[in-house]
Amino acid sequence: MQQQNIGNQLREFFLSKSMLSSIIAANIIIWLFTLLFGVVEYLFCLGNGTASTVWMEWFALSSEPMALLFRPWTLVTYMFLHANLWHLVWNMVMLYFAGTMCCRYLSIRKFGWIYFLSGIVGGLLYVLLFNFFPVFRFSTSTLVGASAGVLGVFMAVAAYMPNQEVGIWPFKTLRVKMIYLALFFVLMDLLSIPASNAGGHIAHLGGALFGFLYVWCGKKGTFDFLRQRPDRPKKNLRFTRESKKKASQHQRPVSDEEYNKRRHDDQKRVDAILDKISRSGYESLSKEEKAFLFNYKA
Repeated sequence: MQQQNIGNQLREFFLSKSMLSSIIAANIIIWLFTLLFGVVEYLFCLGNGTASTVWMEWFALSSEPMALLFRPWTLVTYMFLHANLWHLVWNMVMLYFAGTMCCRYLSIRKFGWIYFLSGIVGGLLYVLLFNFFPVFRFSTSTLVGASAGVLGVFMAVAAYMPNQEVGIWPFKTLRVKMIYLALFFVLMDLLSIPASNAGGHIAHLGGALFGFLYVWCGKKGTFDFLRQRPDRPKKNLRFTRESKKKASQHQRPVSDEEYNKRRHDDQKRVDAILDKISRSGYESLSKEEKAFLFNYKA
């Protein structure tokens, strides 16, 4: 029964044709296409590895600045190529987990911006630092994988709701706050640079940095990223306007003690709402809880 439910959920997910499901489907289809291309290449004696070399040359991101200048599309296409099956599976599972939360709490439009811009920023940082540090002076590299975009989305969600707890598979009783999990991934990438795949880890860090700054700047009001959620239900608009109107009518100066107490009470309520979401899902919230979570400013 559980396997059937998982199968139905995956079927509904891909049939939804959302931006998240489309990106995951595109990655899987391209991976299968590269495998099929290798089979055809082998059967018709077209030269073992020739097709893969051409594929990587035209669509993977090279560390050579001149290659990027003549093939600028590789800043996006490299995100749809993967080195092996495990690389693909890990990235898609992480993208499904972080992307679902990002679409739910930040909006689908913001998910798209965060994902692709994180990947582009990660790719640019990879090219920049690969030509800056002396250790890479006599070497060239190519970058593939969606990890920079995935980590950018994950870090954005962690920055938006840092105290949200998530379960760690397969330890059902172990729950960790999103911010701690995100910082763990960043630390592992940073420490893994000297070990192997230095360019990949640099790109991951670039994506994570952009995802964090996107949300952090939005919260601080530096940019107009998080002011509105265009996909929120219209029925909440009246409630929001009335709440703001009443608040403005009864607004009065408050002391530091009153302000801190109010912030503390609001944070406790937000934590309780997020716990309810983790247990029963977003749809289990009442209209008042949804409106409070939407209007809350950290």
